Amino acid sequence: MVCLAVIFYMMFLDAVPPILPNIMRLKSDLANIIETDFGLLDQLFRLEVLSCRELADVRSERTVYSRNDAMLDLLVSEDQCDKFVTALQLTGQQHVINFVTQNGGKKHCKLSVLR
Repeated sequence: MVCLAVIFYMMFLDAVPPILPNIMRLKSDLANIIETDFGLLDQLFRLEVLSCRELADVRSERTVYSRNDAMLDLLVSEDQCDKFVTALQLTGQQHVINFVTQNGGKKHCKLSVLR
């Protein structure tokens, strides 16, 4: 039974489309809804998505929108995006995850909550 569950999970995981294209496509809208100032940047640093220098650069931006844009510009790989989703979960920003996985609410995507 466990073996079948593992095989099903692996097959399903392979079917999950990449999240980076959705993040880049929705970037301007995401900049309006992400809360970087309440632990997200710290989580991204802890998860090694942002370096110390990148963290300082993002924090130096004047507005939350500019900080969000700067942070999103640094997401360039699927691994970083997976960690970004984890950081969103850890900071209680499920609405942002839903926005990304549902293509901005425009059409259903097959991204999974298993991420």
